[in-house]
Amino acid sequence: MDEPSILLTNDDGIESAGLRALYEALTEIGDVTVVAPAEDQSAVGRSLSHEVTVHEHDLGHAIEGTPADCTVAGLGSLVPDADIVVAGCNQGANLGAYVLGRSGTVSAAVEATFFDVPAISVSMYIPVRDDAAFNDVQVDPDSYAEAARATEYLVQRAPETGVFDSADYLNVNAPVAEWGPAEMAVTFPSEVYQMTATREEDGVHLHDRIWERMADGDIPDPEGSDRRAVVDGKVSVSPLTAPHTTEHHEELDALAETYDPAA
Repeated sequence: MDEPSILLTNDDGIESAGLRALYEALTEIGDVTVVAPAEDQSAVGRSLSHEVTVHEHDLGHAIEGTPADCTVAGLGSLVPDADIVVAGCNQGANLGAYVLGRSGTVSAAVEATFFDVPAISVSMYIPVRDDAAFNDVQVDPDSYAEAARATEYLVQRAPETGVFDSADYLNVNAPVAEWGPAEMAVTFPSEVYQMTATREEDGVHLHDRIWERMADGDIPDPEGSDRRAVVDGKVSVSPLTAPHTTEHHEELDALAETYDPAA
């Protein structure tokens, strides 16, 4: 089998240690071209620009735009022959159903699926007590080793085994390498939601309580969920479809049939 053409992007920016870790791992198995934001674009979701400036970089291309911009620019122009898109490795986990739409890392993978290109989003869990603290943590580049190993394995094996026949993309979350070798678990995004809002003098403080609970190892998430797997020291792999999927709803059919446009 020929080496795959891999488009590598992220949301932490092209100079991030997590992206470099994946680049070094993936160049062992494929032809990697980076198309990543020039600066940090964390938590921008699928925000898209009409035009972006492109700068040449030793890894590929630095884009003055969002992760979704990078995927569109990459697959639409810069790396149109890419066989797979990998987004990451994000500094900080992207776990839980409510987080997926916010994440620039996950959004870059989602965008790829509309080009009919399989994708993998990759993040690394860092045990902190506040989600705002991720940017302040100094992460040793070696900490990404487990995430990089899992990503290399999936990129090399998932396409040929038919994984992407039923999944549009994989959302991968790995523990830090310091925790030791990790098993891989197939998971679903947790539905547990722990956002709170507290009125303060000058506004409202928004806080996600799940991070301190994860740091304490005390989480309400069920077995089989992505968050439970990571807290238990496993590499979580969630096979997902791109939003927005739809199902047949007889109740909605009935509402539509009884709608009176003249009322």
